[in-house]
Amino acid sequence: MEYGTKDKRIYLRLGDRVTHLHHEEWGEGAVVEERTSIVPGGTCLVRLLWEDGLQRTFNNDLDSEQCCYFFGVRRLWSLDLNEWKPARVERRVPRERRIERR
Repeated sequence: MEYGTKDKRIYLRLGDRVTHLHHEEWGEGAVVEERTSIVPGGTCLVRLLWEDGLQRTFNNDLDSEQCCYFFGVRRLWSLDLNEWKPARVERRVPRERRIERR
């Protein structure tokens, strides 16, 4: 029997730039390491280096309730290794933080 990462939906890839919706003081971050277990039911982790100088590790499996996406990590842009061209993603301000102008 052969195991692989095909049963996991990976959110972030090496080289992606990210931000956190609830921790703006961290600044932008970059994916510096990916780890995916080949054991069935194993973890799928991603390590992010933030502008504040700290590295933080998050779950990277979109099928998990503990995925970093559900905790507020959002991709700013991805590095497409086939075209060597970054694809910028628009940053949306959370609804509760929007300031209405009258």
